[in-house]
Amino acid sequence: MASDTEVLQLFQQTGAYLRGHFRLTSGLHSGSYLQSALVLAHPAHAETLGRALAEKLREFGGAEGVDLVISPALGGLIIGHEVARALGTRFLFTERDADRKMSLRRGFTLGRGERVVVVEDVITTGGSTMEVIEIVRAAGAVPVVAGSIIDRSGGAADLGIPRAALVTLKVEAFQPDACPMCQAGEPVVKPGSRPA
Repeated sequence: MASDTEVLQLFQQTGAYLRGHFRLTSGLHSGSYLQSALVLAHPAHAETLGRALAEKLREFGGAEGVDLVISPALGGLIIGHEVARALGTRFLFTERDADRKMSLRRGFTLGRGERVVVVEDVITTGGSTMEVIEIVRAAGAVPVVAGSIIDRSGGAADLGIPRAALVTLKVEAFQPDACPMCQAGEPVVKPGSRPA
């Protein structure tokens, strides 16, 4: 599985492609939401997507000779682990501390000069991925490429390093004060793992 259509069909078959009025992690509003956890809840799908993304990263030229894969919790955990398994390397994750700052915890460390792949489930603005990239750089490691199952930015999110996605979509997202769904009085839902 590698085609856009096959990946999106998998999201639709598992009920992971949601329609409605959503507040995204970025604070933007959208009429669609990709709940990757519903796809990744199926180990066979997670493995398939992880292998496909690892292959895409290899084709992209950034996954050879890497020392580890790192992902932001919570959304990137399963897909990051599966990409690491497909690449035959170790896997770490970052998580938010009590101050909501992304950090390495649980005794995880990055070595100076280690080559790192950053993997996320869905990128909209790239904010969480950028936080992970900054942690990697602060540790003296080298972020070489980033990957995601879905890129909702239409390719516009700039991470400062090369990146690849299994599917690139241009999904409309709105500032809350310019959101047509808000203006129509539709209630907004905050899906995902971070509180509103």
